Amino acid sequence: MEVLAFSIAQGATQDAGWIFQLIWIIALIVIWIYGQRIQTVLMLREIEGSLRKLKVMRDKGRQMAISAINEVGKPVEDLETRVDRLLEHVDIDPVTLDPTGVIRRLEHIIDVREFKLKDEVKRIVPNADETQINNLTNVLEAALALNQIYKIVRHYYLMGKKTLSFYIILQIQMLLPLIMRESEAFIRALRAFTLGQPIGDGAGALVAARLMYGKPKRLIASNTVVSEVEIEGRRAYVIKAKGPGGNVGKPGEAIKQILEEEEGRIALMIIIDAAQKLEGEKTGEVVEGVGAAIGGPGVDKYKVEEIATKYGVPFYAILIKEGIEDVISTMRKEIVDGVEEAIGRIKRIIRENTVEGDTVIIAGIGNTIGISQ
Repeated sequence: MEVLAFSIAQGATQDAGWIFQLIWIIALIVIWIYGQRIQTVLMLREIEGSLRKLKVMRDKGRQMAISAINEVGKPVEDLETRVDRLLEHVDIDPVTLDPTGVIRRLEHIIDVREFKLKDEVKRIVPNADETQINNLTNVLEAALALNQIYKIVRHYYLMGKKTLSFYIILQIQMLLPLIMRESEAFIRALRAFTLGQPIGDGAGALVAARLMYGKPKRLIASNTVVSEVEIEGRRAYVIKAKGPGGNVGKPGEAIKQILEEEEGRIALMIIIDAAQKLEGEKTGEVVEGVGAAIGGPGVDKYKVEEIATKYGVPFYAILIKEGIEDVISTMRKEIVDGVEEAIGRIKRIIRENTVEGDTVIIAGIGNTIGISQ
């Protein structure tokens, strides 16, 4: 009996082993045939969850823009319709098949866009002053960016869902962490723009504001001011966007005009701007370099490079490192500390590379919201 029971148990164990092997083989076949399809479905679910979060952010941005306009004054009756129309605004780049004059054409498109947005804000809130108009324009631009991000992600999600193309879905899934990080930064930017607070991008403008504090200022270019100050025994033209409204000004045009006024007799230029830090670098860290440290579409950078090359003027760069979440969020203490360090470096560069009596240009680049003239 014991031998019979052992044989039965051994047979049952062997049968169970064969069953498990069969299940394993079937699972391998299913994974081999349908593995990519299963992975595609899982990635689609992940993208769908992020897309819902982006929609919430987009709607919140729209509502914050409407609330900010309502707080400024009595808006027009069709406020939501006008705001929705602005949030669908698109910019069309100039043709580059013939690159001749592309910078001039790009600058014209940017100028028209800026004029259109500000003009729309004036129509919506006719009793707003210049600072409020500039700040509300920044609010709408942040809300517009959130709307565009949501629509682009939705486009690739629906395209991937419709075609079940693994590579379409994979691309958007790989970029999602960066997209979500940037979107969260725009939400914080909306709060800063609504309250008129300085943002990280204004680090260069804050450096210039500190240097020109208490000095007479004059308008040198559109939404751009300049002051003449004495630094280390040298005459310095200090340039920044006109504040405290949300402006970036035209620093390239301002530098060009000053160089032409001085007929190129400038010992050196120093350009200060925020720069995106690499992972592992500290927020507010200050580094030095050479070149035109001007972000954006490249119009102002091109003008500075052209005019500096024409007159043979050396230009130095001072960069204040920031993360993507810092650039358009309320300015942090680490960035303010970086501004103080940048001022010290400006003075050292002037002492080491010029002599007393020379003339220099110092340009603080960035959005000057919340930073006085």
